[in-house]
Order: sequence, then structure tokens, then C-alpha cells
Amino acid sequence: MQAIPLDRFDSDIFKLWDKQWFLLTSGDLKNGHYNTMTVSWGSFGIMWNKPVAIVVVRPVRHTFGFMEKYDTFTLSAFPEKYHNDLKLLGTKSGRNGDKIAETGLHVCASQRIAAPSFKEAELSVECKKIYWDDYKPEHFLDNTIEKNYPRKDYHRIYYGEIRHILGTNRYRTK
Repeated sequence: MQAIPLDRFDSDIFKLWDKQWFLLTSGDLKNGHYNTMTVSWGSFGIMWNKPVAIVVVRPVRHTFGFMEKYDTFTLSAFPEKYHNDLKLLGTKSGRNGDKIAETGLHVCASQRIAAPSFKEAELSVECKKIYWDDYKPEHFLDNTIEKNYPRKDYHRIYYGEIRHILGTNRYRTK
């Protein structure tokens, strides 16, 4: 992987989020205190004249505590051969053990932030949190949204300023 300037980053965003998924990782690698979870809801864009990644985490998830405590996070995308590892990391909690050890993935240092990335990733987006808010069901304008919350565990939304992108040529414009 190599650094990708923001103006050269390119991807099929809808496929990347909906089909390929990301690992959202927050914490501090040097302190050995971090957690990861698979995410498929989110976005990239510009907000407040800054490039941002937007992610959502339910308060019941173990990763939520890490997102609250630490100010950085990464989004890592992987080749198809790691899809089963992402399934495991999205369904198993890290609360009671090292779920990463049950996969073929290995954490590594990010280049500009404390939250770790993964050696096997083909894309790593390094972010610093700049805003959060809680979803409020009374603000849903589409009645079908509520069906995603049968337990009333509404997501917290985080905006992270993109500080660095590493990726393969697949994610770079020519």
C-alpha cells in the first residue's frame, strides 16, 4: 500500500460500504487497548470544508466505549478472501477475548494516528473524530428506518476528519 492524496482517492463507494465492508478500529495500539468491528453503514464526504468519514456505532457494541474514549479511528477494507474474517469480527464481541486472534488478520501501526490498522488491508483510512451526535427517532422522516431498531438501541454518529489514506492502486485515480 502507498499513500493516496485525498484528491486521488477513488472507489465504488456504494459497493465498498454495502458489499465489501470495513473494519472500524478505535483505541491506542501502543497501549494495547483497542477494538474493532465490521461496519457497512457509513459514508465519505466533505463537511465543514474538511474531508470526512462518517460512521455509526450502537451503544451496546463493545467498540462504542473505544469510540467514546479515544479520538482516532481507522476504516480498513480488505480483499474478498478475508470476508469470513469480517463476518466473525462483526458478530463476535471482543469484550470477552481476543476475537482478532481467531482470524487471519494482524494489527499494525497506522501512520498518523494512535488507532491501529491491519497488515492485510488493501485500504486504510485514518481519521480523527471531530463531531458526534445520537440518532433521535423523532427525527426519522421515513417510517421504514425505525424497523432497524427493534431494541431501541439507536446509533451514535461520528464524523472523523480524514488525516491519511493508504491503499493499493485500486483506490487511486490515474
